[in-house]
This record gives sequence, C-alpha cells and structure tokens, in this order.
Amino acid sequence: MKILSVIGARPQFIKASPVSREIAKHTDIEEVIVHTGQHFDPNMSKIFFDQMKIPEPDYNLGINSLTHGAMTGRMLEEIEKVLIVEKPDWVIVYGDTNSTLAGCFAAKKLHLKVAHIEAGLRSFNMNMPEEINRILTDRVSDILFCPTQTAIDNLVNEGYEKLGCKIIFSGDVMLDAALLYSQKAKKPFEDISSKYILTTIHREENTVDKKRLKSIYNALKIISKEIPIIIPIHPRTRKQLSELHSTSQESNIKLINPLGYLEMLYLIKHSSLVITDSGGLQKEAYFFEKPCITIRDETEWTELVKIGSNIVAGTNIDSIIDAYHLMKDRKIKFSHKLFGPGNAAQIIVNEILAEK
Repeated sequence: MKILSVIGARPQFIKASPVSREIAKHTDIEEVIVHTGQHFDPNMSKIFFDQMKIPEPDYNLGINSLTHGAMTGRMLEEIEKVLIVEKPDWVIVYGDTNSTLAGCFAAKKLHLKVAHIEAGLRSFNMNMPEEINRILTDRVSDILFCPTQTAIDNLVNEGYEKLGCKIIFSGDVMLDAALLYSQKAKKPFEDISSKYILTTIHREENTVDKKRLKSIYNALKIISKEIPIIIPIHPRTRKQLSELHSTSQESNIKLINPLGYLEMLYLIKHSSLVITDSGGLQKEAYFFEKPCITIRDETEWTELVKIGSNIVAGTNIDSIIDAYHLMKDRKIKFSHKLFGPGNAAQIIVNEILAEK
C-alpha cells in the first residue's frame, strides 16, 4: 500500500510525526511526503523535520507568499502532478490549511481515497479561511478521523452519516506528539522567568486588522506589569507590530523568533498561563494542564471552554484583562480524557490498512 501525506504548516508537521512513525512500523506501507512549502521559514518548517525525525519530504513544492486563491490553485496544480506520478492508494490530509484543501481536492478529482485527520471541527465563523477549508475537506473525504466527541457530533448534526463516508473517533494526534516529545523538551534560552505567560498571535483576523492587533498588544502590555510575557512571534505579526510602533521595550514583554517544537513544549510546560489565537496551542495548554485564554471571537475547541480550562476573550482590551484575572487563579479539573489516551496514530493507520 502507498500512502501520500500532504503537509505544509507547523501544526501539520506535529500531527504528521506520530502518523509517520506508525506507518514506518509496517513494512508493507510506503509513505510519500509532499511538503507544499506553505511555511517556508526554516524556524517554522525545517526545524520540525529535524527535531521530530519526520522523513525528509519526497516533494517540496515551495508554494508560499501568495493570496489564498493563488496559493490554493498553485498547490492544487502541483499536487495533482505528484499524484499522477505516485498513484497512491490513500492520500492523508491534516487540519484546515490551504494545503489541506488543495491536497484533498487534487486527490478526489483523480478518484483517489482521502483520509482527513482532525475532521469535524467547527468554529461556525465563515470569515475564517480555515473554516472554509475544513468544511470542504470533510465533505469529500472518505474517512473522517475525529479528535473529540464534539467533532463527531458536529458531523452527525450536518448529516454526514448519510453521505457514504466513515466517521471514526481516533483521538488527537497532537496528544500523541505531546506525549512522545515532552521528555525531550528543550529550554530555548537561559533568562526565563520562574513565572510567565506564553503568548502567540498569528491568525489572519488578528494580524491584518490593525485595530485588533493593537488592542491585543495593549492588553498584553498591561498584563505584563504583573507577570512577564514571552511571545514567539510570527514574521507577519512582527511586521505588523513594527508598523504600529507597538514594540516598546518599556513593557515586560519578550519578543523572540519562532521556535522549534521541542522549545515550544518547554515554554508550554513551564508557563503559568497561555494566551493564544492558535487552535493547536489551546489543546497543548490543556495537555500540560495550563489555563488558556483564546484571543479570538470563537474557538473550535468548545470542549475546553465547557470544562473551564479555556476562555474565549475576543480582542477587546478589557475583556482580555478580565479573562486574565479570572483564569490566573482558577481551579481547573484536567482529568477529562477529551482527546483520547494518546494512541490516535495507531488507530488511524490500522483503520486505513483495514480498507485494503
């Protein structure tokens, strides 16, 4: 059996690692890895392959720095060429990026089987490019591997049980990765405070909209008077902040370059609290029992809000500060097994093998 995996962005490298490791246990499976190039910065791409021992991509398409339509179109065209040459039995796509959508559509137009890992997520915000990508990918995939029961419920509510696809609760491959690599976490630099907040800001709605970005950063400056804040900063966010003249060193905020996975694991594990607009980091905060504030207007991970480990604060200054004061001392029960026991990759590979 030949499986072709399409990846292109940081969260997909993390998700792909345990699946690739599981595939490697089966001598009767050949994996072909296609890297679309969506994340091309070495700190956001190559370092993940090196640290997580993901096999070097068989194809690197180098497609990036384009508009959504142009990027998706180019990826669709180039992935199709690879599929025609490789003729895989299955195509695996991960998450909700342009790479996900392009890989899925290229495969289905060639009548190839598609497995969508992290299926069923919904933010119910159609202004998010990710929401469009995940809905369209779910609709045409053959197996939908869901990380939580809520994801399954979303698909059932949308009528997917009648659409001829298989819906599988696999648990979350990011939990697999967190458990696998947590003992190898690396301290990224020496002068780390004993208590700090880890923050990431990268979503398009927060970085393109300068009012939202300024509001977020001003809230962080106020919070940083009480506790230091570390921000591994996305290149787009750094550029936008510099244009806003918002990177004053007066505040207790440390802006650092993007980190590898092992360094990020260290910062998550030793943080006091996480503030983020990242879907993946919301989960990783939960994995390591850290309270989380989501600086968006909604979240896909409603389970975390329901149990109280996550609060959706939006981007208003007062709302973010109020959320901080609420979450910093909140007693949270992290005993729920929302994302499975950490064997998602095994379930996924076994299920695909059963489809021979």
